[in-house]
Amino acid sequence: MSAHTSEIKINVGLDENKIPEKLQWSAPDGGVNNEESKAMLLSVWDHKAKEALRIDLWTKDMPLDEMKVFFHQTLTAMADTFQRATSDEKMSDTMRDFCDYFAEKLELKKKD
Repeated sequence: MSAHTSEIKINVGLDENKIPEKLQWSAPDGGVNNEESKAMLLSVWDHKAKEALRIDLWTKDMPLDEMKVFFHQTLTAMADTFQRATSDEKMSDTMRDFCDYFAEKLELKKKD
């Protein structure tokens, strides 16, 4: 185990049907303490099974228009992360092209 550890904590408040109605997260090393959120996507790499494990949560009052923006920003961030992690600029640019297409089809960006 490392000499220092850092904890990220996610609390999910559920209604009687176990549908998320409140999401809060804390990351003390990042200065975040019980911040409320309406949606979260978490991917974890299982190196033994060689597969991604996911937790996708959103509250029942997450607005649809905000969900579309959230996905666009997440996809764009993934293209940036992919480039930093792999140095594959060509594929990163291809991913960004898709992000532009995604935004255009959902009318998230104003036309020039």
